[in-house]
Amino acid sequence: MSKLNTSDLPAIHYTIWSADLHGHRFHVKLRIENPLPNGQILQMPAWIPGSYLIRDFSKQIETIEAFAVDNPNEALVLERIDNDQWRLPKLAGAVDILTTVYAFDSSVRAAYLDTERAFINPSSLCLAVKGQESLPCALVLIPPKDTCANHWTVQTGLQPAKVDSQGYGFYLAKNYDDLLDHPIAMGEFQIAHWKSNGVSHSMAIQGCIHELDLERLATDLQAICTCTINLFEPKTKEAPFQNYLFLVNAVLFGYGGLEHRNSTALLCRRDQLPLVNTLLDESSYREFLGLCSHEYFHAWLVKRIQAIAFQPYQLDRRNHTRLLWFFEGFTSYYDDLQLFRSKRIDLKTYLKLVANNWNGILRGPGRLKQSLADSSFDAWTKYYQADENTPNAVVSYYGKGALLALGLDLKIRAFTNNRQSLDDLMRLIWQTHGVTLDGIAEDGLDDLILTLLGAGFSKTWNEFKARYIFGLEDIPIQKWLDPKTISVKHRTLSKLEQIKLQLGLRHSELSGWLKVTHVLDGGAAQLAGLAAGDLIASINGERITTARWDQVLSGLIPGQVIQICFYRDDLEHECMVVLEDDQIPTQYALSPAE
Repeated sequence: MSKLNTSDLPAIHYTIWSADLHGHRFHVKLRIENPLPNGQILQMPAWIPGSYLIRDFSKQIETIEAFAVDNPNEALVLERIDNDQWRLPKLAGAVDILTTVYAFDSSVRAAYLDTERAFINPSSLCLAVKGQESLPCALVLIPPKDTCANHWTVQTGLQPAKVDSQGYGFYLAKNYDDLLDHPIAMGEFQIAHWKSNGVSHSMAIQGCIHELDLERLATDLQAICTCTINLFEPKTKEAPFQNYLFLVNAVLFGYGGLEHRNSTALLCRRDQLPLVNTLLDESSYREFLGLCSHEYFHAWLVKRIQAIAFQPYQLDRRNHTRLLWFFEGFTSYYDDLQLFRSKRIDLKTYLKLVANNWNGILRGPGRLKQSLADSSFDAWTKYYQADENTPNAVVSYYGKGALLALGLDLKIRAFTNNRQSLDDLMRLIWQTHGVTLDGIAEDGLDDLILTLLGAGFSKTWNEFKARYIFGLEDIPIQKWLDPKTISVKHRTLSKLEQIKLQLGLRHSELSGWLKVTHVLDGGAAQLAGLAAGDLIASINGERITTARWDQVLSGLIPGQVIQICFYRDDLEHECMVVLEDDQIPTQYALSPAE
């Protein structure tokens, strides 16, 4: 790597290196060439875009010091403003701020460091220079000195300026927001490469010791990515980025993703990935492809089509919008639909996925209390801070939002005699708000829908909004699907499935005990007086464990009095209840019409 002169760097640049692999600590040096003269303020983000929870990343800062560049031996006095803000003294000339940051969060939302790998979300390590966030900045990555990291490489979508063969060196960002939108992974990877419509794509996977079937991954992901590019740009077939990177951390247990402008960070189980010459659980792999499809779709919807409430992101506070049912729900509708359209799954499998989501929504009492608009607005305090009562109080803007998208798609198709669909609306939104980067107002979809469909659709849309977005009504998909193409039937439940639905109870295992985690409104468990945290000892005299749960339930008779023995706070209790038919929520099955 050729030397890059300091004069070539932007006035704000960050240098990151590992302080202690075993202690999970990064060192970060922030150089500010022109701090504001009246006392430059520094601030650590409180949350990361795409994950709506205050996480207070500043809590991981262990040490922070500041020095004038022309006097590096004497520390400057930093004024602590609050838990995530510091003020430099009034001075002229460049300064360095040195921080030590603890990093041992294995999710996709923060930072991680050990002897196996490193993962960086800059929002967890890089202080914002208040008032100068719009300026270009640079990031310098220094390789670890530890021999265990000798073969590590750097994987990131950040623009390289001068880097070595392993990817260490200088990177450039347009501004602070751009820096934060580029996660960085370091370690040893298996990498799949492909092109979709001429655009280079890669998937870099770490955490797998066995050989991955990279050819299958590339084939399947190429089909999905090409399908999504063509959805938004059917004429030009152009992607809004020059390259795209999937960063995957494969673990024993874990699942999730976080979207970025030209990359995504994914967490999955190792058994969800295809290995060479190894039998694969196709349903688990399909779930992984659905995750990839979801986060990739966000490169259009969320990263470029944005709520005006997120322009700009205010990372020191909650940013509220009532449109997450659109941003996340519509993406959830398209993630599996794109698997079907790209021929990764057949119609029967796709309809089963739709029905599973639909039935899950119908099993949740929270849908009768919280609207999709409120679910979006309250994501910070309810959806992202789930507790034992969440199923009774919250409806998922992912799940019900996906069902809403299907419903709107069916309404548009019916209104236009299949001449138009939700695809046409998404393309209009893309051209109006994605290409231009103009944020969508809270009521901004109204004009777009009427622009596409005309005033004749106004009554239908207003009723649709009132009932299913701002109201609490169930979305009647069964009435809107065309029976000539899709068959809708009440799902036939096994005896065990019926009893579980009647009980309305969710559980986990605790040291051999069956521990109640959730009790659903209206279910037999709630009527019996069970509560989250209870340990069930027996039902009708038969001992209960998680291994025996299904066996004991299968022996119950609907209408029969059930006696339950349980412990709460180490005290024994008994209760009785009867399983009633009206405790079973309606469930549906979808299949291709014959």
